[in-house]
Amino acid sequence: MVTTLSDLVRAAHRAPGATTADRDGIIRAQTFEEGDVYLLESPFDDYFADRYIMDFYDVTDRGMCSRMHLHTGLRFVRMMTGKDTRIRVSSLSPIDVIAVEGVTPFALETFVDDLPDAPDSVEVRRYNVVVPENSWIDMQIPRAVSHQFNAIGPHAVIDSVHPEESIETFRERMSGYRMMAQTIFLAEDRPDAVTCMSMPDKE
Repeated sequence: MVTTLSDLVRAAHRAPGATTADRDGIIRAQTFEEGDVYLLESPFDDYFADRYIMDFYDVTDRGMCSRMHLHTGLRFVRMMTGKDTRIRVSSLSPIDVIAVEGVTPFALETFVDDLPDAPDSVEVRRYNVVVPENSWIDMQIPRAVSHQFNAIGPHAVIDSVHPEESIETFRERMSGYRMMAQTIFLAEDRPDAVTCMSMPDKE
């Protein structure tokens, strides 16, 4: 499934119909800091959300991590990994992991470290959850809650739904509509890959 969705995004980035503006001025094939994306569903006047698939970059290939950021609206994110790939999910707020006994098939690894690009002499705790390989994890992100996604390995995708801000942007016919139009980055520069690659060792 992960490979099929990644191939969909890659095909979109080669297709003129997805790389040029449609009748609403929306370009469906776009690029985020964490990876290439394809807009599956765009907002319209009676439906106030968009949905996209993102094909993660492998931070080991790029040599850099994505930045901690937040959005002015909530997000629903489904993270999927394939073979030899994990996703490190980080936040400046503690992450509440829901596991239902008898239903949830495995426990997620969690750990806390220091935010590497904090101002000098300021200690900022970073809370982390590891999405293991060959897994499917859902995450709800409230508005204005910081987060950072980094894939370690070549097979990772996100299926994400963005309500709230999408229709505002669409109705105002903002120039160059982007799915990340209301994103606030919490650092100027992308940190080195070593700052997001370290994770608990596999058992």
